[in-house]
Amino acid sequence: MELTGIESTVALVTGAAQGIGAAVAATLAGAGAHVAAVDRNAEALTTVVTKLEAEGQSARAYCVDVCDSKAVDALVRRIEDELGPIGILVNAAGVLHTGRAVELTDRQWQETFSVNADGVFHVSRAVAREMMGRRRGAMVTVASNSAGVPRTEMAAYAASKAASAQFTRCLGLELADYGIRCNIVSPGSTDTPMLRAMIGEDADLSSVIEGSSAAYKVGIPLRKLAQPRDVAEAVAYLVSDQAGHVTLHDLYVDGGASLHV
Repeated sequence: MELTGIESTVALVTGAAQGIGAAVAATLAGAGAHVAAVDRNAEALTTVVTKLEAEGQSARAYCVDVCDSKAVDALVRRIEDELGPIGILVNAAGVLHTGRAVELTDRQWQETFSVNADGVFHVSRAVAREMMGRRRGAMVTVASNSAGVPRTEMAAYAASKAASAQFTRCLGLELADYGIRCNIVSPGSTDTPMLRAMIGEDADLSSVIEGSSAAYKVGIPLRKLAQPRDVAEAVAYLVSDQAGHVTLHDLYVDGGASLHV
């Protein structure tokens, strides 16, 4: 199925320097969007955007920390001035601190929420204010299946992703009258730098697929890890015209690991 409604649309993608965010930027650019790629990692972001430009895609790098609400407001104004009206927003920026809840530090908890929840709020609010006047637009927040299924040693991450998902639903309800759709994509274990950092670069990935009864972690019924592109294609569908009657939806892309909770 060919997706429509993405071509020539300005798409703001946060967390675009690596992993799922980079895959989303590439997928939307490949579908003809003008991608505003946002991340606080300037070097990695430049690498992603340079590659897209070399492939003939339309992309521009914006080095901004989504934790800074004033910087985000200025970013949205700048993108609209330089590229045009933002029609698509994808919140893909995220950080992960693992550890048992009683051992997490205040700093780890606060940083996790600052990026994963506050960042979604800052960017979504700024973009929504612009979209409302035009009465159109689509937003997707990349959350996690851990937002709906408890995970040991992932309390901060899971709680922050649950917050961002519920915020996105509430925002979508408020914006429905303006024709703006807000949805969530919740990946499971995906082969990204974040996953590799969590389990170790040389770890046996089959352990992720098999799951762990000791850690109360169900395996992946499809018997494979997701690739960033798998998640990016789900995002692309939700921002396309083909999902024109879909809003407030949480699409799990986890190979069945959540057992469709």
